[in-house]
Amino acid sequence: MKHVLEFEKPIVELQHKLDELRKHSTTHSMDISFEEEIQKIEQKLAETRRQVFENLSPWQRVQLARHPRRPYTLDYLARAFEGFEELHGDRLYAEDRAVVGGFATLGGHRVMAIGTQKGRDTKENIRRNFGSAHPEGYRKALRLMRLAAKFNLPIVTLIDTAGAYPGIGAEERHIAEAIAVNLREMMLLEVPIVAAVLGEGGSGGALGIGVADRVLILENAYYSVISPEGCAAILWKDRANAPRAAEALRITARDLFDLKLADEIVPEPLGGAHNDPASAAASLKSSLLNNLEAVLAAPVPERLKQRYAKYRAFGHFLEPQPAAA
Repeated sequence: MKHVLEFEKPIVELQHKLDELRKHSTTHSMDISFEEEIQKIEQKLAETRRQVFENLSPWQRVQLARHPRRPYTLDYLARAFEGFEELHGDRLYAEDRAVVGGFATLGGHRVMAIGTQKGRDTKENIRRNFGSAHPEGYRKALRLMRLAAKFNLPIVTLIDTAGAYPGIGAEERHIAEAIAVNLREMMLLEVPIVAAVLGEGGSGGALGIGVADRVLILENAYYSVISPEGCAAILWKDRANAPRAAEALRITARDLFDLKLADEIVPEPLGGAHNDPASAAASLKSSLLNNLEAVLAAPVPERLKQRYAKYRAFGHFLEPQPAAA
């Protein structure tokens, strides 16, 4: 069954009406007025779609980022990359299928591609743990990143997770330490790193593979220290205030770009990446390549210096001005 978001309903209703008219036209002879009616609905549909998707609220973009038909990491690895060869295991505890990674080719560049992966149905979501990685997922990612450094391969990370798994087992195996080590090691790796937020970029779970020379974000993705629902539950004691929290958190691609937390916004097809996955993948591939080649052009010492300066510059502070004399 097609998943329809609340703000998409006017579009769906117009599309249904248009489909009915076109179906009717194939079985009945049409007069000029009938053709004019179809043209009017087509124009209204195009205008409605444009108005809806060009004026989305932060909460509506969060809903699009979570859309169950939105392309996930493996979809982009199949469409934007070539020859992906998956590698498994952290060599310490287990294989975490919420994190996928391996060798791939991106526009002629041999790379190590790593990303978080959600499931399409209940069975796969259980297998992928809903895209929320355990410590072994981050340790697998680090193992692959060190392997990339050994062979002097650039690293591309694809982020789409609500956050790291907060369960008892994850805490027992030191999830915070696993993420912290990744943050430290990614800052020091000499090979180029480019990260892209595909959908959800949730807290440390996203940042655990998100330290990079360039951070890209898809137009309808979000990146945040906490989910809007979690923020609403803390500040207003009611998750129903999630739309209000989404606006206050400034988590959309445009907000993050303006705050210099993201380096580039990757455009999506009108209506979201799920409406045209091939176009979304082509757009992501182009942005990844442009940024990867720019980072590759910098000498290693300069690249590390720029990466450090990039993260040191994060944060905006308001200080009280001295009173006028």
